[in-house]
Amino acid sequence: MNKKEIAIIAGGDSSEYIISLKSAQGILSFIDKEKYNLYVVIIRKGDWHVELENNRTAPIDKNDFSFVSGEKKIRFDFAYITIHGTPGENGRLQGYFDMINLPYSCCGVLAASLTFNKFICNNYLKSMGIRVADSIRLMNKQLPVASEVVKRLGLPVFVKPNDGGSSCGTTKVKSQEELIPAIQKAFDEGDEVIVESFMSGIEVTCGCYKIKGKEVVFPLTEVVSKNEFFDFEAKYNADKVEEITPARISGDLTNQIQALTSRVYDLIGAKGIIRVDYIISFEHEIKMLEVNTTPGMTSTSFIPQQVRAAGLDIKEVMTGIIENELN
Repeated sequence: MNKKEIAIIAGGDSSEYIISLKSAQGILSFIDKEKYNLYVVIIRKGDWHVELENNRTAPIDKNDFSFVSGEKKIRFDFAYITIHGTPGENGRLQGYFDMINLPYSCCGVLAASLTFNKFICNNYLKSMGIRVADSIRLMNKQLPVASEVVKRLGLPVFVKPNDGGSSCGTTKVKSQEELIPAIQKAFDEGDEVIVESFMSGIEVTCGCYKIKGKEVVFPLTEVVSKNEFFDFEAKYNADKVEEITPARISGDLTNQIQALTSRVYDLIGAKGIIRVDYIISFEHEIKMLEVNTTPGMTSTSFIPQQVRAAGLDIKEVMTGIIENELN
């Protein structure tokens, strides 16, 4: 049997570069090596290369996403994108792969670019009846009048890059005086900033994937941060957060959120595995926080936790996603 050549694509140009590399190692351990030849490809600005044995690398030919090892030219059959941030989460890499006809693991150009922009995505889903936080979008380093923001959204508010992840550049603002410095900090991460009203309650997250003839919505994970909120430190320091799978909520709420996750998947035109984050208010009102179309995939990330809680084999999940696109 000729094994298919699989590229696990990591890196990217954002502050989540290191997190992406960790996700790549997780995916490398999850995919069936008896069925596929696996290579990690690192993309960082203009440098595209594949990692080989004995600490060797080879440049990627961007004309057809191939590389040369010895005298053999290897063309990839499939790309598993695990870049958190640009260019792998915002549709740019997907557009390139569409043009060279290379199948890949996650959302296409439209869904990726939509979900990468938190403000646009949340307001699109709001128009479909999904509850989200009230928010303001800032562009081109513009600084608002702090009092007007507070009058509109109240306090506290969350200030974050509109196109970033892992809570990089994110601040929970409790006073009007803290607002402008928080916005300036968020602008250090990107060209757009979103200011969101605070939603109190229980934070949960739910993964989902759909392939031909099969829909899987995972058990929920409850997120209990020991910090002020689920910030970068809490996300990547086990001592700062408690992640409980399945979440300690009622069966009815669980079913509602799983159904909502499946609906969001269809509304954005998702592909592969996505994860949707929510806040459950103390009145049991469900509000969506954001959609993640390239969720973290280290062994301790939410999705592998949920796969285990569902009694599924992560290797079979990966195989199903790959074969669905190859076929």
